[in-house]
Amino acid sequence: MIQRIQTIWFFLATVTFYALFLFAYVHVPQNGSARALKVSGVYESLNGQVVITEQFLGLSIATALIGALPFFAIFLFKDRKKQIAIAYVAIIAILGHFFWLYKTTKGVIGDFQLQPANYGIGIFLPSITILFLIFAIKGIRKDEKLIRSTDRLRG
Repeated sequence: MIQRIQTIWFFLATVTFYALFLFAYVHVPQNGSARALKVSGVYESLNGQVVITEQFLGLSIATALIGALPFFAIFLFKDRKKQIAIAYVAIIAILGHFFWLYKTTKGVIGDFQLQPANYGIGIFLPSITILFLIFAIKGIRKDEKLIRSTDRLRG
């Protein structure tokens, strides 16, 4: 059923992952100004205005597609095995996406050593999304167990 707890977890996973478009995952100081790296590109403060200086089109498309996976899983409520499979695929895709973010960051900042103060909210969002997906999988398994126990009582 669509009103189960895993629906909420899948929805929260989607919203959390799409928040990567809003929040920077790394802030790098450069020549008195700051550069913020988001999945959509590099944002710099020039003459008091924030402008995008480099776009990450591939990363943006990947973020949009990966974020759609948990949302798509919501509507597969009749097929719990597919929901679990999509959740696992999403987790693997998020881990790959996180590696891509790392490589992109290294390409942009070069040999600059990142400190904990340089990390933004966006660096934690993929991990939180994975946590929500794990909670959704647990909810699906709980439903599966409940259905099996009621089938045993009927049979």
